[in-house]
This record gives sequence, structure tokens and C-alpha cells, in this order.
Amino acid sequence: MRAWAVILFLVIISPVFGVILADRVGYHEPLDVAAEKLGLKEVDIGYHTPFEDYTFPGVGPVPGYILAGLIGVGLIAVLGEVLKRVVAK
Repeated sequence: MRAWAVILFLVIISPVFGVILADRVGYHEPLDVAAEKLGLKEVDIGYHTPFEDYTFPGVGPVPGYILAGLIGVGLIAVLGEVLKRVVAK
């Protein structure tokens, strides 16, 4: 239970680093920077995720970041539980 409290705490504070401070210091993803320096253009391949750039549609960046994190952690937890049960059999 203590691990879940730590995970929840980290998800809640993640926008501080992923949104607020990243904007303040002008952080950009290294691959985006490399692509820009090489003059590469972004190509739309027709595949989009509902949580692009760790956001949640219709919600501001900070709560969206938290919701996307909770969904991601939840999916990993469910997958881990399913795999644990499969291996146990």
C-alpha cells in the first residue's frame, strides 16, 4: 500500500516537472530538437493517441497530465496483475 501512495504522489507532482518547469526553462524533447536541427518535418501518419503529449482532451495541461499519468499507471498495473496470474498458473 505504501508503494501505491508513493506512485500516486509522483503522478500528482509530475506536472511540476513535465509542464510547469519544462515551460519555464524552455525544455524540448531531444528528438524534437534533433529533428528541427536536421530540418525534418513532422509527418502525419494518420495514427493519433487520445493522450498526445501526455494531455487529456478537454482539460488543462496540469490536470490533463495527472489524468494521463493515472490512466497510464492503471494500465500498467492491470497488465502486471494479468501477467502475474497467467504466470502463476
